[in-house]
Amino acid sequence: MNNNTANRLKVALTGSSGLIGSRVVELLKSDFDFISLSQEEMDITDREQVRKKLGNVDFDLFLHLAAYTNVDKAEEEKELCYKINVEGTKNVFEETLKKGKKFIYISTDFVFSGEKPPYDEDSQPDAHLGAYGLSKLEGEKVIGNKAMIVRLSFPYRADYERRPDFVRSLKGLLGQKKNLTMVADSVITPTFIDDIASGLKYLLNNYSAEVFHLVGKQSLSPFDACMLIAETFGLDKSLIGKTTFEEFYKGKAPRPQKSVITSKKNNFQPMKSFEEGLKEIKKQLS
Repeated sequence: MNNNTANRLKVALTGSSGLIGSRVVELLKSDFDFISLSQEEMDITDREQVRKKLGNVDFDLFLHLAAYTNVDKAEEEKELCYKINVEGTKNVFEETLKKGKKFIYISTDFVFSGEKPPYDEDSQPDAHLGAYGLSKLEGEKVIGNKAMIVRLSFPYRADYERRPDFVRSLKGLLGQKKNLTMVADSVITPTFIDDIASGLKYLLNNYSAEVFHLVGKQSLSPFDACMLIAETFGLDKSLIGKTTFEEFYKGKAPRPQKSVITSKKNNFQPMKSFEEGLKEIKKQLS
């Protein structure tokens, strides 16, 4: 038994079964007492339910990971997206403030238009591209400078049955010998979720109400990312063709073309390059 259990931070969190949340809990469960608040237990869009539930939960810090994240579908479901990402955030944030507790809002690189990269913590968000990015930016405005905002970008991990991330999707398609057409003239910043978890461990223990970027140390085109996936896992590179950003996303939700995200504040957690992250995944899978 850890002698420090009495002093461990009690962290209430939403989204604990999601792509990022489930890995965060898995990797940090011996460091914090996590209190998972599932959607079944607490619908964040229901103000009264949130008030009742959080009134009865004893926690030191609230980690808000739950979000509407389907970028393309958000264009058709703008109201639902807004309800979850803005009103839901407002509900849990206000109740946390009433209790005098700390709050961390997980945000995204999609709050930037991608028109004037690179973007660090001091860059002005200017999401004007799509419903998803706009809703996450409105969520940030709810928080203002009263709590911590942590922005992530293109998260990926070794395995997670409920939902493929872009790495596992591409790896799976290449494994099935499917031809892929990848965008060569846009830029993404893939981030290894295990690094996000380690970074959050530091931020939970060293809380301050400001903006942090927890992002991979390498930005590259989706085409180059796909080539690295093929190389790392011994898959057929000749299946991968090139296309343009404009062509690929025609008829889809607008999104940032040059999502070069950096950090000037992260001096506490070394973040892997995409190549290093893939190698670590390969190691974990073997």
